[in-house]
Amino acid sequence: MIVRPFLRFALLACQPLHAQAPGPLDGAAETITAHDVRARIETLAHDSMMGRDTPSPGLERAAAYVEGEFRRLGLRPAGDLGTYVQRFGVSRWTVDTGASSLELSLGGARATAAFGSEVRVIGGDASGKPIGGSAMLVAGPLTRDVAASPELRGRIVVLTPDFGRPLPSDLGDRVDEIAAVARAVILLSNRDSSTFTRRMDTSLEPRLTPDFRDGDGGAPVVELHESALGEVAAALDLPRLRGSGTSIVRDLPGLRVDLRIVRRYLERAGAPNLAAVLDGRDSRLRGEYVVISAHLDHVGMRPGRADSIFNGADDNASGVAGLLEIAEAFTRREARPARSVLFLVPSGEEQGLWGSAYYVRHPTVPLSDVVANLNMDLIGRNWSDSVIVTGPEMSSLGETLHRVAAAHPELRMAPVADRWPEERIFYRSDHYNFAVKGVPVLFFTSGTHADYHQPTDVADRIDSEKASRLIRLVFHVGAAVANSPKRPRWNPGSHQRLVEER
Repeated sequence: MIVRPFLRFALLACQPLHAQAPGPLDGAAETITAHDVRARIETLAHDSMMGRDTPSPGLERAAAYVEGEFRRLGLRPAGDLGTYVQRFGVSRWTVDTGASSLELSLGGARATAAFGSEVRVIGGDASGKPIGGSAMLVAGPLTRDVAASPELRGRIVVLTPDFGRPLPSDLGDRVDEIAAVARAVILLSNRDSSTFTRRMDTSLEPRLTPDFRDGDGGAPVVELHESALGEVAAALDLPRLRGSGTSIVRDLPGLRVDLRIVRRYLERAGAPNLAAVLDGRDSRLRGEYVVISAHLDHVGMRPGRADSIFNGADDNASGVAGLLEIAEAFTRREARPARSVLFLVPSGEEQGLWGSAYYVRHPTVPLSDVVANLNMDLIGRNWSDSVIVTGPEMSSLGETLHRVAAAHPELRMAPVADRWPEERIFYRSDHYNFAVKGVPVLFFTSGTHADYHQPTDVADRIDSEKASRLIRLVFHVGAAVANSPKRPRWNPGSHQRLVEER
């Protein structure tokens, strides 16, 4: 399938190109070489890094390498307490089945369910906070309109899916939508006992979560087997509710629910973000920042395989290599930009954009002074002459991108539209957290491939020559933004739509 460049770039590219004298940034850009990119990727994706899981000793080794490069380049530390490192806590835990509790009462009937045998945690908050009150009943077809019912906001919602029949493919999406506005969600389950037991065993496996999200993980979602309900089940008349051909959303003031989910901590650790600043040369603009980012972590190791290490050469040693090459290019005297540049290397991206989420909650420079974020993730594979860029249609950064790409035909690197919009890649890397906070963004990626999240994502499969040209493009775009007298601006309605789509 032919990759179609953005129309604006295509129109610019078809105009006659005249020979241009080398600009002051070209010498700096030429320091970004395929040899150096490959060497950095080989270091970060080496077996000794053990796949850079969050948290892990291998991730710490990779962080030490990045920290050493920041120091060698003379960048100013922008982490905690005058260092290059910002840490956030992560915990491995399971449900404390003895301390957790769920009780339902309806009229004179009362049911107490046991965690670990009769009720399992699917997701959401497990901070130990008691949740109690009357319930809203949702039965029959669970449509998008039903999930969006305003009556569900702030309530304990009881759902009655029929697990004895094939479930709708979008059931999980609807439950997530309800959990986003409810206090708690309880699925009354009629699964067969063996299936329920298997699901229970899975739900009791250790979970890894970031500490900074404790208490705001969304409404708890649990599955309660109806065998634990006793007389409460009879009072609800579950067969009739499950057989309803029309949607039911009804207040049940007589149904009282009391829920408390408690964690049992198994391990607590920290994970590193790396941050460094190149101060701008302009006294008026150096208080503003262009953030260039690339996540450090990958998915670690999977014991029991012939090759158990997932090296993550493309995902995302390639992006971090690019960030370090750009940092080195900017330190050249002729390349020092007017604005400051913050180089951010988060971890925990593979787990759910944890590091960047923590950073935008605890920024080491004011977010109001961050004018743009250019993010790189998986930039070393696929097409030799193009790069997917998401976000240009949202802000004036799109104009900058196309102008810079057209001005540098020697890079042979065309920005192209997202080839897989159904995969929603815009929402799956660290720039997203900046965008939600109101920072205009561009996301540079070569996309996924057969080696994505496989042990075969190794340095030997990287096209480092292509990657070096792509990195030079990001460098030139970053320089254009950092030297512009005007801040990038959102296009009308773009940021509001992004927030509403969360």
